[in-house]
Amino acid sequence: MSEQGNGAAGALRITLVRSTIGRPKDQELTIRALGLRRLRQTVQRPNNPSIRGMVAKVHHLVQVEELTGAAGDER
Repeated sequence: MSEQGNGAAGALRITLVRSTIGRPKDQELTIRALGLRRLRQTVQRPNNPSIRGMVAKVHHLVQVEELTGAAGDER
């Protein structure tokens, strides 16, 4: 339980680093649901279990950075 509470603070910076061409449709749709459209595009999403699950599904296509409270607000 403490891991979930600890991971809920802050945000995630997610960057698409591999193409979805030739990937299963569900992975392509997951990338789209994260808000990614082009290679090297970066989005910032809240750090919650649903986003973490989406990232886990396509971990081989994205690069993820954790942003903590103040650092995430500055950018």
